[in-house]
Amino acid sequence: MFTKRQLLRGSAAVAIAAAGSKSTPILAQVNQPSFFAAKDIAEEGFIYGLPIVMNYAVMYEYAIDRSSSQYKAPFNQIHNEARVFTYKDTAVITPNSDTPYSMLFMDLRAEPIVLAVPAVDPKRYYSVMLCDANCYNYGYIGSRATGSEPGDYMVVGPNWQGETPRGIKKVFRSTTQFSAAAYRTQLFGPDDIENVAKVQSGYKVQPLSKYLNQPPPPPAPEIKFPKINKELVKTNFFEYLDFALQFAPAEPVETEVRAKLARIGVGPGKTFDFKTLSLKQKAEIALGMKEGERKVDEYLAKAGTDVDGWRVASYFGDSAFYNGNWLLRAAGAKGGIYGNDAVEATYPMTRVDSEGRTLDGSKHAYTLTFAAGQLPPVNAFWSVTMYDSKTQLLIKNPIDRYLVNSPMLANLKKNADGSLTIYIQNKSPGPDKESNWLPAPNGPIYLAMRLYWPRSEPPSILPVGKGTWRPPGVKRIS
Repeated sequence: MFTKRQLLRGSAAVAIAAAGSKSTPILAQVNQPSFFAAKDIAEEGFIYGLPIVMNYAVMYEYAIDRSSSQYKAPFNQIHNEARVFTYKDTAVITPNSDTPYSMLFMDLRAEPIVLAVPAVDPKRYYSVMLCDANCYNYGYIGSRATGSEPGDYMVVGPNWQGETPRGIKKVFRSTTQFSAAAYRTQLFGPDDIENVAKVQSGYKVQPLSKYLNQPPPPPAPEIKFPKINKELVKTNFFEYLDFALQFAPAEPVETEVRAKLARIGVGPGKTFDFKTLSLKQKAEIALGMKEGERKVDEYLAKAGTDVDGWRVASYFGDSAFYNGNWLLRAAGAKGGIYGNDAVEATYPMTRVDSEGRTLDGSKHAYTLTFAAGQLPPVNAFWSVTMYDSKTQLLIKNPIDRYLVNSPMLANLKKNADGSLTIYIQNKSPGPDKESNWLPAPNGPIYLAMRLYWPRSEPPSILPVGKGTWRPPGVKRIS
């Protein structure tokens, strides 16, 4: 699971102070609502639009801006990373450092895209998560969803009409014209990376016309994608949302919020230019954004079930899963955009110890102990990953270790009673314990546990928040 670097931090405060303009305000041209009505619309619009804008920011860096250090590949071309993420990867936060990624951003406007996967050893977990620009996980290919056999699958846009070709195992429909596919391939250890690369080489992507050996259709119109970065998004949030919505046909559940956004000039066919607004109008919008961001942060902090300091919640799914709950969708995106459905992976997270005190590597040392026979119950694998709480990025450390996971068990020391203790601290716990050391930042700590393909039978973390398996609390030891 991973989320766009915190572009939006402080966006409302900066927006209030943004310079005004003497040009005709857009709000006056679109049946300007009252001060407080505009504020309320901006608040709801921010919550609704946050995942959409965050997705656009990632897509821009990964598939559009070739000058970006985080650039991967153009649309409809897969990019394989035969490595795991480290502290040097800064385009997204809360990155998964368990599985080497293959990333694909699809432009579905001209024609569908066919994804081919190879046969994969059943012992090696892999998944292809399909996530559209609305941040809906609309389909899965992989160990849990489709098995380990090879196959061809087709991804179509929201307006595609046509027959399913022979040989296609399943058709997945995106709700937006641009979409992402995140491939996760299990790594068993450092000496396994070449085997992962072989699996990745079997992931093939091609347009439907090529798959059918037919002439391609006319290309989709060229698009001038607006540049986005953490500074621009502070004042241009609704401009980015306005741009993105033209590629996302409204679903029935969106009718009400889309109508409200139209009143402040946001939506397909509209042009919202924050710079042309008066200072008063900017204040309306900015105050709404600030309140929206506060509500998202508050929801994220309290969502799900508290289990000894861990928040156990289900944030991700398809359109039906959210059913118009924009606050849940926004909290999921901010906590970890492109996260999995709970049945694919469940993510307990914490910033506090078992007594509710903030985790801080500059002041304290901690332990996390799994009792004998009580390791996370999964069909695939589990991990505990360390992040800096302020940035939610992986941290540089002297042993280049960012997580402890189940493939490492053979090299971890168990206690005399069969339990497993992980030492969470900034400095080494000593040579005798260093095998179990998870280096912490010299400051606030953010921990994320990942349970890939959690077992459905007891003991299980499922159903989320009500399962019979509970993550143990983090204990302060000094």
